[in-house]
Amino acid sequence: MNIQTHKGTALVTGASSGIGAVYADRLARRGYDLILVARDQQRLNTLASRLTQETGRKVEVIAADLAQKADLLALENRLRSDASITLLLNNAGVGATSKLLDSDLDKMEAMIQLNVIALTRLAGAAAAGFVQRASGIVINIASIVAVAPELLNGVYSGSKAFVVNLTQSMHHELADKGIQVQAVLPGATSTDFWDKAGVAIQHLPTEIVMTAEEMVDASLLGLDRRELITIPSLPDAADWDAYDAARKHLGPNLSHKHPAKRYQAA
Repeated sequence: MNIQTHKGTALVTGASSGIGAVYADRLARRGYDLILVARDQQRLNTLASRLTQETGRKVEVIAADLAQKADLLALENRLRSDASITLLLNNAGVGATSKLLDSDLDKMEAMIQLNVIALTRLAGAAAAGFVQRASGIVINIASIVAVAPELLNGVYSGSKAFVVNLTQSMHHELADKGIQVQAVLPGATSTDFWDKAGVAIQHLPTEIVMTAEEMVDASLLGLDRRELITIPSLPDAADWDAYDAARKHLGPNLSHKHPAKRYQAA
């Protein structure tokens, strides 16, 4: 299938499998050329070959480890300087399921490096380039644990809450500059994430596990609707609106000259 519409180039991190690979497929079919980024060169090459054959789109492969500063800086420079890039999908990330007290703190630090620092640097570099061109899209993959810190590992949920906060702040800062941003909060999704995080997907209730294909298709529909926050499993968008409104309602009383009366001595 040869797609005539051309929407520029989408740079996809964590593209070799799972959610990233499905996004690559869907974006190519929507008319994007692709820059696929991951550590596994062979998987990237296989995916690129298939997508080129099936969609007719140009697909470039970059084998990179975002935990390595040199690789990260090279991608930042590409995002700032390549005017053909119109979309960044910040998908690369790792998870954890064990409690903090049972966790390897070096692994927790590495998770923060990938889920928070690398994502932030790439988002910032993309935004700088997009502002110069007055258009662009940044999609940041978060997780439902961003609003449910009692689930899974607290460092993981904290890293994903950071992604949501960053996305909301980017929207506030960049919406009037022609930049669209979206945070996607998947629930349990059928990928190899779970094996890497230490819990086999077979141990999860089947009724809570969504396929990566359905998750991505729903999220792209949310992007088309210009949603800032997309939660594919959430039946009623009004529930998120109420949650966000409650957060904003706190605003006027978050900073005052004196403590609230409830903290003052009788």
